[in-house]
Amino acid sequence: MKIDKNTVATLYYTLTDNDSGEVLQQIMEEKPEEFIFGQGLMIDFFEDSLTGLEEADTFDFIIPLQQAYGPVDPSAIFDLPNSSFANEDGTFEEGVLQLGNIFPMQDNEGYRHYGKMIKIMDETVTMDFNHPLAGKNLRFEGEIIGVRIPTPHDHSLHTDHNHE
Repeated sequence: MKIDKNTVATLYYTLTDNDSGEVLQQIMEEKPEEFIFGQGLMIDFFEDSLTGLEEADTFDFIIPLQQAYGPVDPSAIFDLPNSSFANEDGTFEEGVLQLGNIFPMQDNEGYRHYGKMIKIMDETVTMDFNHPLAGKNLRFEGEIIGVRIPTPHDHSLHTDHNHE
């Protein structure tokens, strides 16, 4: 069976930054991932690159940043007061103000965004709300382990992987 709309593919892969070669994610053969195709859960380029493949097929493709998560948006990087991360009494929990920490925050319309602390100063913290894969050309290398028709359980498959 070939991967097509409304099929479930089981696969493993290595995701790298095509420019630096840095490994960004690795889904191992021993613990493969399942993806349901044609539900709008993944980047179109990712689905299109795998459509038509079948069990035992390998793949190696690059998603240009414009078709992945776009370039880094400088307006999504800004400073917030340290007090934004304090307890009601003004104290800070141990480890809250650390580089690399990721916090969910809401905008004025109530939408949730995840920001990463990239700089900590005396009074402010610089937060980056860009997608972690923004600004990267993504290379996927892997193998299809299986393709099948979805079951009712599969319709509950959702994904929060960085590449979808």
